[in-house]
Amino acid sequence: MNRFFPVFTLAVISIFASGCFEVEETIANVTVVRINSVGEEVPVDEAEVRLYALGSLDQDFVGEPRFDTIQLTSDEGFVTFNFSDYYVGGQAGFAVLDIEVTKGALYGSGLIKIEEMETNSETIIVE
Repeated sequence: MNRFFPVFTLAVISIFASGCFEVEETIANVTVVRINSVGEEVPVDEAEVRLYALGSLDQDFVGEPRFDTIQLTSDEGFVTFNFSDYYVGGQAGFAVLDIEVTKGALYGSGLIKIEEMETNSETIIVE
């Protein structure tokens, strides 16, 4: 009986400790701006922001996209994406996503590194 006590105690502690772990949201914020003639950043509203990541790439095969989502920016040129549903506990790193922004003739692109359980931000300049 005495040799089972430490194992039992450890099991009970791990069960209670795992119940206390709170998962934070995994958020990607993108701000879209253009540079005016004076050199100031001006927010671009109603711009289409696409975040995506392709699967494995090789010469003969392009994998299915893991993420591919589109939203429009607000009046402040801001859009937010919530990737909390894709988070898996214990994973190391989350994703690096491509960003494409279009509005009429304006276009911009970039990358955003998404860290799990954090709010990640990137600013894209369209020209």
